[in-house]
Amino acid sequence: MHHPQPRKGLSRRTLLAATTAAAATAGLTTPAQAAETEATQSPRPARPDARLKKIISGMSLEEKVGQLFVMRVYGHSATAPDQADIDANLKEIGVRTAAELISTYKLGGIIYFAWAHNVRDPHQIAALSNGIQEIGGQQPSRIPLLVATDQEHGIVARVGKPATLLPGAMALGAGGSRPDAREAAAIAGAELRALGINQDYAPDADVNINPANPVIGVRSFGADPAAVARLAAAQVKGYQSAGIASTAKHFPGHGDTATDSHTGLPVITHTREEWERLDAPSFKAVIAAGIDSIMTAHLVVPALDPAEDPATLSHPILTGILREKLGYDGVVITDSLGMEGVRTKYGDDRVPVLALKAGVDQLLNPPDLATAWNGVLSAVRSGELTEERLDVSLLRILRLKDKLGLFKDPYVTQRGVDRTVGTRAHLAAADRIAERTTTVLVNKDRLLPLNRRTHKNVLVLGANPASPSLSDGPPTTVLGAALTELGFSATVLATGTAPGQAVIAQAVAAAAGKDAVLVGTYNVTAGSAQQALVNAVAATGVPVVTLSMRNPYDVAQLPAARAHVAAYSWIDVELRAAVRVLAGRSAPRGRLPVPVQKAEDPAQVLYPIGYGRRY
Repeated sequence: MHHPQPRKGLSRRTLLAATTAAAATAGLTTPAQAAETEATQSPRPARPDARLKKIISGMSLEEKVGQLFVMRVYGHSATAPDQADIDANLKEIGVRTAAELISTYKLGGIIYFAWAHNVRDPHQIAALSNGIQEIGGQQPSRIPLLVATDQEHGIVARVGKPATLLPGAMALGAGGSRPDAREAAAIAGAELRALGINQDYAPDADVNINPANPVIGVRSFGADPAAVARLAAAQVKGYQSAGIASTAKHFPGHGDTATDSHTGLPVITHTREEWERLDAPSFKAVIAAGIDSIMTAHLVVPALDPAEDPATLSHPILTGILREKLGYDGVVITDSLGMEGVRTKYGDDRVPVLALKAGVDQLLNPPDLATAWNGVLSAVRSGELTEERLDVSLLRILRLKDKLGLFKDPYVTQRGVDRTVGTRAHLAAADRIAERTTTVLVNKDRLLPLNRRTHKNVLVLGANPASPSLSDGPPTTVLGAALTELGFSATVLATGTAPGQAVIAQAVAAAAGKDAVLVGTYNVTAGSAQQALVNAVAATGVPVVTLSMRNPYDVAQLPAARAHVAAYSWIDVELRAAVRVLAGRSAPRGRLPVPVQKAEDPAQVLYPIGYGRRY
């Protein structure tokens, strides 16, 4: 996935100050009050620990080690994947199928990816999930598996249509509605559960205060800690009401980094007081809401751990803060162990051992499973890790599986898929929620809403980032079709994220005689080709409307546009909702959940948190 380049010369202190000022300008809850949420800790029912401890006592050491791992596997079927997927499994994992993987390593969980060909269609996904559980039931301890995926919605969705695709976190932040956030998660959770996916790595509880953040951005609910806390807690309750495990991420907070932890090791320079004020509130809120699992971040926070180990491997952060200070006793899972952020200091055999010593329970997707699995096994045999330490994590994992009802019945039915996945009611709810998120930021001369009589002929330009699987994309096509459906005459010309001079000239020629031009933008930077495109088309005199399809910060770089709308994502449901707002079929109700700084002076706020035009 393309990520924007970090802006030069923009200090974290500047961004912290701008975010705080923006929240104050908007009259929102101050960061100091952010820990105050309506989420209350519900008393946990008595745990059937005796029964679970009996299962643990009967497990071999190899089974115990395997139960801690959650692993990828290629293929649409647990036992009969395509030959290309068998070859990929043999190359990367040394097994042919999911069945062999589970049998060989006694795994506790599987993670689904679209690129691993796990998610072709709903009936296939359900059959794969059932096949995985059947293999789990054939193992000596007969423990069901946690089947997980990253279904955050918005720009991160592994399961595509005909499943319901919903607005992502920052869009929900713009909507500002806890009931909408909870309903979106409940719908998402119900559909995942019907597919046999019982653990979702969502919501993202990071507070995105850095516009240059290349990895979080619109995956966050926003920059106001109190708002993020409220919406993250609402989503936890929504997911878990549907009978799946929710996973808040990325502890202790990934919202203020200009480095992508997939490719490097970010350093968060927050003081302990800044962490308490900015990053901690949302994690306190999800813990109070009864979160089932929390995912760690592969980043360094020197104020929290002077040893400067990644948080995933940090005992002071995971045990000292998360377990002891915040009182969390649920499952802690690592972010993917294949990411560079966790591999920069230690070898792949040591990383899982250090993670367990730090306080982790589940080890996610190591680059080489044999190396990681044997690393843990050797650490126990040498006495570096005790078997009792593994038992502590195993009890947490089995408690979660028991809570989800997996010991009673881990299977799903095709009838349940048809009754639940992509239903008319779910799709209508997604449209309704999305409409309340679209944010109008600029509307010069009251250009919006576009009138079909005066602005009937619309040229659609813009970027076409890869859409989630089985969507109606590419995005410019979706925008053109949505305009046509509402009675406009739309012409589509995809110009990409970096249009050259020839493409810009083609766009200028295509704008001749049009009544308006709609440009879908994607992370526009100063002096970029997308900025040049908008300037060139605007210079023709045809009114230009820009639509940011990812980060709302684009608006600061596009002063030539007569109107600007933020959609927060390029998935169909949010683009169609934005077009309904552009056309006046829906009222614009979204408000910025992050501040937008001036392009020429990042210390100054152009649009504060809470800003949004109406008409």
